[in-house]
Amino acid sequence: MNLIDKIQNAQIKKLPDFKVGDTIKVNFKIVEGKTERIQAYEGLVIAIKNSGIGKTFTVRKNSYGVGVERVFPYSSPRIDGVEIVRYGKVRRSKLYYIRDTIGKKARIKELIGGRKPMKSAE
Repeated sequence: MNLIDKIQNAQIKKLPDFKVGDTIKVNFKIVEGKTERIQAYEGLVIAIKNSGIGKTFTVRKNSYGVGVERVFPYSSPRIDGVEIVRYGKVRRSKLYYIRDTIGKKARIKELIGGRKPMKSAE
């Protein structure tokens, strides 16, 4: 393991195991001048892009009738925490079609009983 890998592994943050289709609440630190506050951003995870330390996830919400998307870096020090509000049942890895849907078509079915934890290959 070289020096770059050691530095990257030290910076990786441990977040709950959420997937595309889940509704999550991201507690994000906002810096305004010298003050710092935590703001919650709740929405649907429509994409997760995997690339090690550069892993990101996109969250979409409707704010006063307008769709708003935000991309969060997975290992960002500004993310205070992530809460899973509900698990979604989807069959795609990217939900970009949600951008064009309105009303009942924009809903995602809920996965009853939650998601079972993945077994690690030991």
